[in-house]
Amino acid sequence: MSHLEDLERRAELGGGADRLKKQHDAGKLTARERIDLLFDPGSFFEVDKLVTHRCLDFGMGDQIVPGDGVVAGQGRVEGRPVYAFAQDFTVFGGSLSETNAAKIVKIMDLAVKMGAPVVGLNDSGGARIQEGVMSLAGYADIFLRNTLASGVIPQISAVMGPCAGGAVYSPAITDFNIMVEGTSYMFVTGPDVIRTVTHEEVTKEELGGARTHNEISGVAHFAVADDRACLRLIRELLGYLPGNNVDDPPRRETSDPIDREDGALDALVPESPNQPYDMHDLVHMIADDGAFLEVHRHYAKNILVGFARLGGRTAGIVANQPAHLAGTLDIDASVKGARFVRFCDAFNIPLVTFEDVPGFLPGTRQEYGGIIRHGAKLLFAYAEATVPKVTVITRKAYGGAYCVMSSKHLRTDVNFAWPTAEIAVMGPEGAVNILYKREIDAAPDKDAARARRVDEFKEKFANPYVAASRGFIDEVIRPRQTRAKLIAALSNLETKRDKNPPKKHGNIPL
Repeated sequence: MSHLEDLERRAELGGGADRLKKQHDAGKLTARERIDLLFDPGSFFEVDKLVTHRCLDFGMGDQIVPGDGVVAGQGRVEGRPVYAFAQDFTVFGGSLSETNAAKIVKIMDLAVKMGAPVVGLNDSGGARIQEGVMSLAGYADIFLRNTLASGVIPQISAVMGPCAGGAVYSPAITDFNIMVEGTSYMFVTGPDVIRTVTHEEVTKEELGGARTHNEISGVAHFAVADDRACLRLIRELLGYLPGNNVDDPPRRETSDPIDREDGALDALVPESPNQPYDMHDLVHMIADDGAFLEVHRHYAKNILVGFARLGGRTAGIVANQPAHLAGTLDIDASVKGARFVRFCDAFNIPLVTFEDVPGFLPGTRQEYGGIIRHGAKLLFAYAEATVPKVTVITRKAYGGAYCVMSSKHLRTDVNFAWPTAEIAVMGPEGAVNILYKREIDAAPDKDAARARRVDEFKEKFANPYVAASRGFIDEVIRPRQTRAKLIAALSNLETKRDKNPPKKHGNIPL
């Protein structure tokens, strides 16, 4: 065996047979197995396979492994170029060293230069202590690349093992963060430190597991059962995205007729204005083949965001969810929606908004938490977005929330409404109690007087025709026509050219 062959064999063995077995016993794939599943067969080209660390202190001179704990390179996903790195937990616990970080930085720089997405498969014990400030410098080098690449190329992170301390900030900057249930966790400070400082008892899973960050913190966008499901999801997600901020999203051939009508949509909105329905049903009924890749599914469930295709075109879907908190906008929903809208705008993905919103969630907790500032994020995101924007009002569009949810006044291109749409400052009961309080209080039969005024208000405002007469609604459509109308609108908007005033960047109310 030649010296080169020996080095390559050692690189492919990572930390050795025993550590590879431990990786499998822990329910995890190895870095190379993950790379093989991510990319089209035979398409991966590895870089810096023989790189080794430079630290000779603390006995590390006797532990030199080619590749130094990260597999990096370029390949193809469904024939399209993608760059990736996979941390190898079997080599020094996947810890970040100077040379390890340099490999990651090289891949990120190449991805930006070539205009292709970058995927990071994270499985690391953190900074390599033996290298001191050089390992910390490596993290900062990566964070800088994450920041500069933001809005230029799609960045996807998968946390497939430990990710703690400073390491968490790279996935936090990237566009999408996927976590594997049971084997991954993220936190800035671990349970031991928390126990010492605050005397709280918490496990790693409770503190930073996949469910925690998908349901409570919103740090993660997806939770999957295992490594294989994670890599399948990354491939699926990439299928909706362009390679960079100049390209258009990929088109897919579809056998789903563009003029398909679904009569079930005509009965989707209940007769009672307070009765919920599931907005998922609407999205699935209008999307090509019913396919919807939901993002942040477990977080802020009062708003839905995700990707679908309409006539083969990728569209970013944003929808209020009447089945959860009546579809009101709160702090978490506003931030969730704003981040997704800004991603779609950065990467030329048209936005389709389904609106059924009674307003912002009331309460001291929301006000003290800054609902004004956070709600303004969603408003800001829609207002600055220059991609094609189409809105469908299905039922309620009340107050400031009507303005925020991609109204005509925020440069939305096409605004549809179903006949069931209600566009008003507030709901009928609340409006009548303010406008006719004295009259109702003085009436012999208060309930009858209130009911009469409520019916009158509904006749005037609980319909889309006043807004349509002002040009704020372009067309009132039958629900069953929604798919065909959306596809036609998006087709007409393909050549849209819009831009914001010249500036370095806006100052979104963070």
